[in-house]
Parts: sequence; structure tokens; C-alpha cells
Amino acid sequence: MKEVRCYFMKTATLDLHELYIQLRTHLGGGHRWPAASKEELILGAILVQNTNWNNVVLTLERLKARTDFAAPKILELPKAELEELIRPSGFFTNKAACIQEVFGWLASHHFDYDGISATYGEALRKELLKLRGIGDETADVLLLYVFDRTVFISDKYAQKLLGRLGMEGLANYKQTAKRVSLDHRFSVEEAQEFHILIMEFGKLYLNRGKNFEESFLA
Repeated sequence: MKEVRCYFMKTATLDLHELYIQLRTHLGGGHRWPAASKEELILGAILVQNTNWNNVVLTLERLKARTDFAAPKILELPKAELEELIRPSGFFTNKAACIQEVFGWLASHHFDYDGISATYGEALRKELLKLRGIGDETADVLLLYVFDRTVFISDKYAQKLLGRLGMEGLANYKQTAKRVSLDHRFSVEEAQEFHILIMEFGKLYLNRGKNFEESFLA
């Protein structure tokens, strides 16, 4: 796969795997998506759309108390009750419909994630995008964390970080995804941690009022 180099100094370059190592060295290892099951992770990936994670945590607590994240119990929830449970995450009508469609689709495949991955192969992303409420970023999150594909999440923090390191033309998710991919050096576990590390770095140095120039990557 194509190697991407980020020019952040006149005399040095930093490719994506080296960037991962730098982030892991300075921010520590062991960063994981906070979910105990793939079903909880899927719910979090849907609920976090257009809201902050604190709202998602509250919503997940409500869902856990009601269903313990058991897929059959989630599927049995009446739409009105599901909407009320996920209200703290906002856009609850659309997100409830998305949850029901995604879990219904997974149920039609018996929640056999390896089987789904093998069945659809390289077409899996297109299948995910057909599901209501699943856009490019959420599809890639599911590919990375649920179906264990080595995928780069080209979200806002990634766009900001790579932009500060010298890459241009990263105006949105699609443009970034077309230009940036992970090479053979990344394991699935490293790709998963890389996404979390970029988010952690972004919270520290790329949010409003934060100063990238004070970071270890400056």
C-alpha cells in the first residue's frame, strides 16, 4: 500500500508508522476503545455521531442497565423505548432507527463477525454504507474495531494533525481517506490504538485554545 510521509520539519520526514511510535512513546501504550464487547462498541460508534463522548457514556449506562448490551434484548426494544434510552446522545430518532437496522442486519448474519467479513470481503465497506445512518467514518470505525480490518480513521483530529505536520488538501473525511492509508507494518491492534492516540493528542494539543507548538511533535 502507498506510504504517506508527513513533512513537519525542513530536514526530516515522519511516516505514519513512525508517527504512531512517537505518539505511543509520549502518550503511553494500551489505549483501547472503551467497550467490553463488539455490541457495546457498535452502539458507541453510532451514538457518538454529532455529540461528545460524555453524552455517549451516559447513554451507554442506560442501555447497559436495560439490556446488558445483549443483542437479542437490544433487538426486542420497542423503538419508542430505545429512543428514550438514547435521548442523552441527541438525534435519538435517527440513531434509534440506525441501531435497529444495524442490529437487524447483524442478526440476519447471526452476529458472526468473521463470517460477515469473509462473505463480503473487500465489498464489506459498501455493504455497511447501505445501512441507515452509517456514513464513511462510522463504516471505517466498524471495519477497524468490529471486523478487524487495518483501516485509518480520517476524522477531524487526524485531519488537523496531518495538516499541522505538512499535508495539504485534507478538507474533509473523503479527501483524507483517499490520500491516507496504513501500510503493511501496522497490525490491527496498532491501527486500533493509533486512532485512539490521535484522538488523545488532539484533545491535548489541537482543540480550540490548545497550542500544537507546545507539543512533542512540533
